Formats: sequence, C-alpha cells, structure tokens
Amino acid sequence: MSRPLAYLSPRRDRDAPFADLAPPDAPLQAVHEADLTAQPPESIAALLVPMHIDQRRFAAAGSWIAAFLAAGGTLVFNGLLAYPYHDMLRPFEPLAEPGLAGLHVSVDPSHPVWHGVDAQDLTFRCGVAGFYGRGCNPPPAGARVINTIGHGRCPVDWEWHVPGGGRMLMHAGNDLWMYARDETSAARVTSQLLRWCAYRLAEAAI
Repeated sequence: MSRPLAYLSPRRDRDAPFADLAPPDAPLQAVHEADLTAQPPESIAALLVPMHIDQRRFAAAGSWIAAFLAAGGTLVFNGLLAYPYHDMLRPFEPLAEPGLAGLHVSVDPSHPVWHGVDAQDLTFRCGVAGFYGRGCNPPPAGARVINTIGHGRCPVDWEWHVPGGGRMLMHAGNDLWMYARDETSAARVTSQLLRWCAYRLAEAAI
C-alpha cells in the first residue's frame, strides 16, 4: 500500500472535497494546518496545500517541510506565495499583461497532471477568464516550467526536484481541484494530480 496523501485543511473536521478521487491504495486524509508539524514527515507521500491557508504559519513550519522533502515527499502548493517556505522561493509576481490575451493558458500536455486537458477549458470557466491564474510564483533555477499565461512569459505552473530530495509542484492561482466536478476536460486535473502524487508518474505518452 502506498503512503497516504494529505490535504492541509484550513478548517477542522473537514475532509478534502475531492477525497473520493484519490487512488484506493493511496487515500487522501485531511490534516488541519495547526497539526501539520505533529505528523511524522516521512508518514505521507504528498501534501496538498490549498490557497486559503495561513501562509505565515506554513512558512514557520519550514524545518518540517524540509524534513518532509528530504524524505522524498511531494509538495503541491496553490495560491499567491506571500511568505516563502523555502530559501529558493520568491513571492508572487502579478501578470504584467492586462486584458484577455494575458489570461490565456498555454498547456504542456506531456505532464501527467495536465495530460488530455484542453487549454481553453482552463482559460475559461463558466465563460469567464482569469480563474486559473493572474501571475506567477517565480520558479527557482532548475525548475521545469509546465504551463504559462500571458503569451508564454509567465510560468503559472512549474515542477521542481528539490536538491536533497522531494519535489514541488507550484500553481500560482486558485486551487487546481476547483475543476474536479466540471463537465470539461479540466476535470481530469484533480484525479491525475492525485495519481501523480501517489505513484510519482513520469511524463505521459502522447
């Protein structure tokens, strides 16, 4: 059995709203943000961090995060980074290009999380653009840029294999799992993200 996945919840007694999409041998459990450092860092395979956590509290758990990554963990961070939790990270930078053209998402479908996802289904949600992202959390040296906005100049999604172990997937926008119940190809993102976290999938064959 794979190690469980963890959803960092900003509210107590609340499961992740997409827990039913996790692989059966890698269940998704909710951990309240105040209880994170009480978890053995090596006990979970991945930590999924939503946009509306207390970032100051999360950054204060830097030593736990470092131990989690050193144990080979996967950290998925959503939102506009204000308090970097690793010394190679920098705060969010807003998109410089105004207007609809700047909000268009360019997708790299070779990444397992976004395999089979139509860029239009991320660019527009319910006919409105801008839900996916409006800037970037600048990637560190060596990170792989996956998806961009603003004519390809703004890395809204990137993956980084952290020196010393572990990996990060950074999304500078609303939670990736907000699409989980959509009736478009964007719904694939949540289940594919959970499989990528559980099984450390390589690039998709396309």
